[in-house]
Amino acid sequence: MNTSKKLLSLAVAAAVLGLAVPALAEDVKIGILGDLTGPIESLAPPIVAGAQLAFDEVNAQGGILGGGKIIVSTGDSACDPSVAGPAADKLVNTDQVTAIVGAFCTGATIGAATAAGIPGGVVQISPSASAPALTTLDDKDLVFRTTPSDAFQGVKMAQLVLSKGIKDVALTYVNNDYGKGLADVFVATYTAGGGTVSANVAHEDGKADYRAELGQLSSGGSQNLVILAYASGSGKTILQQAIEGGEFTAFVGGDGMVGDDLTAGLPADAVNGKIIATRAGAYAGESADLYKKLATDAGQDPAATYAPQAYDAAFLLALAIEKNGSAKREGLSAALRDVATAPGEKILPGEWSKAVELIKAGTDIDYEGAGGPAEFDKAGDVDGIIVELAVEGGKFVEKGPIN
Repeated sequence: MNTSKKLLSLAVAAAVLGLAVPALAEDVKIGILGDLTGPIESLAPPIVAGAQLAFDEVNAQGGILGGGKIIVSTGDSACDPSVAGPAADKLVNTDQVTAIVGAFCTGATIGAATAAGIPGGVVQISPSASAPALTTLDDKDLVFRTTPSDAFQGVKMAQLVLSKGIKDVALTYVNNDYGKGLADVFVATYTAGGGTVSANVAHEDGKADYRAELGQLSSGGSQNLVILAYASGSGKTILQQAIEGGEFTAFVGGDGMVGDDLTAGLPADAVNGKIIATRAGAYAGESADLYKKLATDAGQDPAATYAPQAYDAAFLLALAIEKNGSAKREGLSAALRDVATAPGEKILPGEWSKAVELIKAGTDIDYEGAGGPAEFDKAGDVDGIIVELAVEGGKFVEKGPIN
């Protein structure tokens, strides 16, 4: 055989062999950008665990994109836009993640998105960023959330307080997008329902002493204090100093206050039966029951604040990547809307292998998660359920949905 024929034979053989070799599985990097330090650090670990549970299930059920693994890169956004931006930049531009779960605080989510996520074309889903400011962010359809907006929570909180017969409150809020957004909605709904806000005082997070602010708050005469802040930050300090001062006898908090850190070390008679709060609640249905079993079997608390929403954010991103057919960022936003929106065959928590087979067959799917249907509106927001909690035995106990 001459040289040219030999080369032709080798080329043909190589081509045949190439066709016979299946495509290599593709690993996918996904970021978890969490507020691991800062004012909600006590809330962060269960949220991270909820997202990781979903990724672990994907890897255990055959993997993603033909058997690849989800590889998680983590970053700390510290509930601070100035920290979130560089942390997101590392995930987007150094780690080259396909998508991001997080951040957890609204300001950090917006900071991460504007600094790196949106310029990099990276889809983010926050499980807990609840301020209305996220709705109006010019995000190129890249920023979503699996928790309802505070435009909804603030209304439900006001309705809860009024239903308790509380006719007057003093209110203080942490001076950021979360605190101000929630406060504005609460005040508007509460006063429209006949309630009186005797004092409305913004405060800065991270101070050691809030006695001056408490003096302003108590001067209006109300003994009911609404604190819209964080359990590991100003919320805990204000609550402790208010109890020490004796100016207030009843307290109301939002979702940022719902953490075990809040009541640790405080007198039992000052907190038990004296604190109520609101947060996004779990959906009541088959999907919620499945998630509870999955979380419990994994040694996690299925009722942990925002853990169900984190699971949904992670599972949705995995489904969208599978639907998109690659680890590329392009097209992921549209794929996310496809897998989250009816009509389609229902996919519930834990049903990864079923979803993969349906996607391969070209069948539309519709994910219904731990937090309920993930029907994103034009702004990337979802409806949800807001529940009442009360402190009993030194811990928050969920009392049920606010109707």
